Amino acid sequence: MSLLREAERCIANQYVQNLNSFITPLPRTGSWKARVQEADQRADQGPLTWIDGRLISVKDNICTRDLPTTCGSGILDKFNSPFNATVVEQLEAAGAIIAGKTNLDEFGMGSHSVYSRFGPVKNVRNGAEGDLSAGGSSGGSAVAVAADQCYAALGTDTGGSVRLPAAYTGTVGFKPSYGLISRWGVVAYANSLDTVGILGLKTSTVRDVFTLLNHYDPHDPTSISRSSRARLSQVTSPSPLQCRPLRIGVPLEYNISELEPSVRKAWLLSLAHLQKQGHAIHPVSLPATKHALSAYYVLAPAEASSNLAKYDGVRYGTRGDHADSDKSLDAPLYSQTRGSGFGAEVKRRILLGTFSLSADAMDNYFIQAQRVRRLVQQDFNSVFGAGHPLAHENEKSSERPASGVDVLVCPTAPSPPPLLSDLTGLSANRSPLDAYVNDVFTVPASLAGLPAISVPVAVTNTGGKKSGLAGIQVVGQYGYDELVMQVGELLEGQRFADDS
Repeated sequence: MSLLREAERCIANQYVQNLNSFITPLPRTGSWKARVQEADQRADQGPLTWIDGRLISVKDNICTRDLPTTCGSGILDKFNSPFNATVVEQLEAAGAIIAGKTNLDEFGMGSHSVYSRFGPVKNVRNGAEGDLSAGGSSGGSAVAVAADQCYAALGTDTGGSVRLPAAYTGTVGFKPSYGLISRWGVVAYANSLDTVGILGLKTSTVRDVFTLLNHYDPHDPTSISRSSRARLSQVTSPSPLQCRPLRIGVPLEYNISELEPSVRKAWLLSLAHLQKQGHAIHPVSLPATKHALSAYYVLAPAEASSNLAKYDGVRYGTRGDHADSDKSLDAPLYSQTRGSGFGAEVKRRILLGTFSLSADAMDNYFIQAQRVRRLVQQDFNSVFGAGHPLAHENEKSSERPASGVDVLVCPTAPSPPPLLSDLTGLSANRSPLDAYVNDVFTVPASLAGLPAISVPVAVTNTGGKKSGLAGIQVVGQYGYDELVMQVGELLEGQRFADDS
């Protein structure tokens, strides 16, 4: 199939399918057609890159010059960025076409993509009795990939916002090691956690995009320097998978009571599949895991409350309806703009973050959460056979075990995607906190800045009928991104028979 025909099919799907995956889709006609035709002509002589002429969608909290950037919020509904984010520049330089801006939880705050000013994202699976949750906050990007509305998509992962939607939609979602992909031009939620992630139908597609984006950016102060990248490459090459069977770690603390039987079955069958291929399975303990989720929901809102303080209607943000009238004397511009511009979940997290940063609560909440974060990092270092490549030598020798595992394998989400009807219009019987537990398996890797990938596996019953689709997560030591993707490929798309 020609690149032009593929692109036209993707654009048609954006307009025909009623999934609300895009806030700003690509126009049906425009200059993109000429660019795809040029890529088609180059393909005969050798394309610029593997994504030359491909349509790649971008989450709407990543700045683009030619398309609005709303972050799914009313406070940015009139914002157009004067520049492209670094990742957008890299994609376009590689010949990719930006396929539009995808829907998301407002400012990336949510686990089901229902907290968008533009309405919830719909995830329709065959046989589902209604619209399912697409996961969040990068649900629009995941659905766009799953529904063949683009070739690949960029999202952002703060505590699982790429991996959770991947698990719910049956796609591949990859969160790289913190600092490898530039965040310059990405509207911040929590600076110490935010990572640009990649979604695709195959790990090979994700790898192609990651290779193009994995470069030092002088504009981003959190971008890993060239010298550190050279050090990472030296330490992590060759991949352990090329040299010997792997030691696969199974975190005991992840076998929680809330884990759905279908997800547990997919996890066990995935481990059995790896064992049949010659890899060894080893139980490991990550004791700080039980505190990781609580620490995350202190640290992330605290950083968010600081980052969102600039949206005041003066420097940033669309002003409230009456901010320029005499009524502003009764309601100050600042409170009126933020009150009408932010949604309920964003307000909730701003209040949580402001409280945890207050003088009276700082020691009991924020500082304690930072200590838990350090314990989570130490837990990971204590079970991996490889030490943290960028850690101090003394720290490496003291934390690295004599014999550790190469990667960890666990579920991505504790349950299959719920129905949207059960999520919207929260009642007294369902607290907003209930959604936070969906991040229980993804948050620890984010707190430690580790690479992680979610790949889809299917479980069928003895009759051959599909009985469940689950996301299985692979987590590796910092810098071992290629190993994580390689193990993900061993599991990707597997269809296991449930004989029980």
